[in-house]
Amino acid sequence: MTELVPVETEPEGGDVVARIYDVALLDLDGVVYIGPDPVEHAATSLKAARAEGMRLAFVTNNASRPPGVVSAHLTELGIEAFEHEVVTSAQAAARLLAERVPANAKVLVIGGEGLFAALRGQELVPVRSLAEEPVAVVQGFGPDVGWRTLAEASYAVASGLLWVASNLDRTVPTPHGIAPGNGALVDVVRTATGREPIAAGKPEPPMHREAMLRTGARRPLVVGDRLDTDIEGATRAGADSLLVLTGVTSAQEVVLARPGLRPTHIGHDLRALHEPASALAVTAGLQTVGEWRAEVTRGRLLLTGPRHAADDTTRLDALRAACGAAWAEEGDLDRPSVDAALASLFAR
Repeated sequence: MTELVPVETEPEGGDVVARIYDVALLDLDGVVYIGPDPVEHAATSLKAARAEGMRLAFVTNNASRPPGVVSAHLTELGIEAFEHEVVTSAQAAARLLAERVPANAKVLVIGGEGLFAALRGQELVPVRSLAEEPVAVVQGFGPDVGWRTLAEASYAVASGLLWVASNLDRTVPTPHGIAPGNGALVDVVRTATGREPIAAGKPEPPMHREAMLRTGARRPLVVGDRLDTDIEGATRAGADSLLVLTGVTSAQEVVLARPGLRPTHIGHDLRALHEPASALAVTAGLQTVGEWRAEVTRGRLLLTGPRHAADDTTRLDALRAACGAAWAEEGDLDRPSVDAALASLFAR
């Protein structure tokens, strides 16, 4: 993996985010699209980021679809994307396996076509049956994975074969609601065998390592909407992060985030790529931002500022101040006080 360059050595051109970082490692659902629709401002913001010289990588824990299918889907949504820019947990899992088994080794696949393509890309041979004498098992999400397939995985894992999981997300969003994800299917095999897999996807380091290897990033920025996958993954990879508020994480959850899950920057959406980094940065102890001030007294958060004129900029200032005050505290915060402080500014 290429050596990361600290952001203190930022290039000439000011401190606009898209000029400071060379590659944006973008999560998809909740950042670029939500269900069947693109997130507002995503297409224009990413196009403008390319014009600034920032390269893009679309990084997804979903192992079921090959990169070409993902890039085609993004293009259909009006978001320019190329196959080589898509990095999946299937690719990260395949690299983990290639580092541990011989070339052309057989690997039992429990999951979708994305895993088959990723294994072939690492000169490994995907198979569907234990009878074909695989030397390892790789498990990723696939909508058609059923009992017989999970039983085959259990027999293989119980026999002692190397077991790699593309990711451990227990749920996946669907147009009809929340459904079981790969982590839930991994739990089935774990219960049957008593063994633990090696995980490749976010927040584990192999996922962002794969993205950095494929892009040659030296100053990457991880952009996501989830604290426990995107932001934790960035922290564990040693990269800066930008949390956008277009997905699942609420402002209240950011304030309450424990160390390791705290983003470097916070933005409303991908337009943040074109804001000064100094206007998005969050620092423990920074309690006054713009016209807002936050204090924590006996575990309770108090936030004061011009609520009557709360536009996007001032709301972000309020959130940064609240985070600055909360993150400087060693004890637990009173959750109701955090909810009350932010409720009128960040209704969900």
